[in-house]
Amino acid sequence: MKGLITKSTGSWYQVLEYETGKFFEARIRGKFKLIKTRLTNPLAVGDLVEFSLEQDDVAWITKIEPRKNYLIRKAVNLSKEAHIIASNIDIACFIFTLKHPETSYGFLDRFLACCEAYNIKPLILFNKMDVLSDEEKEVSKEIEALYQNIGYETLEISSYSNLNLELLKSIIKDKVSVFFGHSGSGKSTLVNAMQPGVNIKTSAISETHLKGKHTTTFAQMHFWKFGGSVIDTPGVREFAMIDVEKEEIQHYFPEIFKTGRKCKFHNCMHINEPKCAVLEAVESGEIEETRYITYLKIMEEAEENSAQ
Repeated sequence: MKGLITKSTGSWYQVLEYETGKFFEARIRGKFKLIKTRLTNPLAVGDLVEFSLEQDDVAWITKIEPRKNYLIRKAVNLSKEAHIIASNIDIACFIFTLKHPETSYGFLDRFLACCEAYNIKPLILFNKMDVLSDEEKEVSKEIEALYQNIGYETLEISSYSNLNLELLKSIIKDKVSVFFGHSGSGKSTLVNAMQPGVNIKTSAISETHLKGKHTTTFAQMHFWKFGGSVIDTPGVREFAMIDVEKEEIQHYFPEIFKTGRKCKFHNCMHINEPKCAVLEAVESGEIEETRYITYLKIMEEAEENSAQ
């Protein structure tokens, strides 16, 4: 029997069987090793699997199909292990909020780099536009223009005023999508606004830290009535660049890779080399400094990982 993983709690999985449309509770039989990295979860929501049924209707997963892509993060408190967030994604939506909470550029840039590395189409959603002052809206539009100039698609939205929600539906219709953002950025509220009745649990922003409390504790796929699905994920604090070489990282920053072609040395790493076009572009403001800082941090981490 063949199916789709639609829910993962860590020890149990929910599998949707293709032919009947029936859901089964499932467990793993055997070991699965699709990538080199040690994982906390061998299976992820979005995985295509083969399974067999026991007498008590418990499904035993026996095979996993190769993934076309996946998003991954570092495991909590276990630096040498990683956790696959979701797999076989058509479009990954990052929810950016200028305030309540304030989105960090580094988090967005790591997300975009991961999308580049694992061949996933990203979409940056500028959320909570209804709570911004005119001055804040101008700041938001400047940030939006920055990422548009790099080549990323963006969309301004609001779950409360329904700004551009119909347009967003048309973009993700019939696709497997996944929503990311800081806790409190409005992921679950957005899903509930787009399809009332899904009733994903939400919580108010913590007054003390102005950051959302984690309300999703496991990954689950929800199916849109207008076609397609969304994978709702636990709050992710950090994306990981797994199994990538240091020399590859510049490929995941399109403007750095493009500018790097003008460097004096073809193997320039854009750190401290002479006649480096990237360093000159950062100095002149042609390349945003915050993105370059994230690039350097990921380079450092790749070096640390290779030394382990």
